[in-house]
Amino acid sequence: MRHLNSKVHLNRTASHRKAMLANMACSLIEERQIRTTLPKARAVRPFVERMITFARKGDLASRRHVLKHLRNKAAVKVLFDDLGPFYSKRNGGYTRIMKLGQRRGDAAMMAIIELVDREAISGKTTKEKESTKKKAAEKTEKNAKKTKSQNEEA
Repeated sequence: MRHLNSKVHLNRTASHRKAMLANMACSLIEERQIRTTLPKARAVRPFVERMITFARKGDLASRRHVLKHLRNKAAVKVLFDDLGPFYSKRNGGYTRIMKLGQRRGDAAMMAIIELVDREAISGKTTKEKESTKKKAAEKTEKNAKKTKSQNEEA
């Protein structure tokens, strides 16, 4: 009997499910936000939150435990260097799931799962981001003028 076995199986074998959750967790840690189906987002949420809790401890045993599950050294480095210290004062609730609606092809419910305060984690404030956008816009204007003047000369 399956009493109290409430794991979400997602129509996958155990090894496939384990690999999928690890890959989705690595993508979420590196990108800070991913778009997936709602059941997958609900399945990966406790997995990622557990990994962030281990990263908050920051000791070698925790790092090895997370590396055993994620198998991606770059993601583990980001997790322990950036996310662990950032969430050190927060007691759980590191992720947020936002529903998007149905996917067009098969009407699967889609969702975005993201880290809470993901803008603050990246290190850049909104003013810095705006100044970077302005610089990029000025640069493209300058290049457009330069290209236009070169076309007129030819």
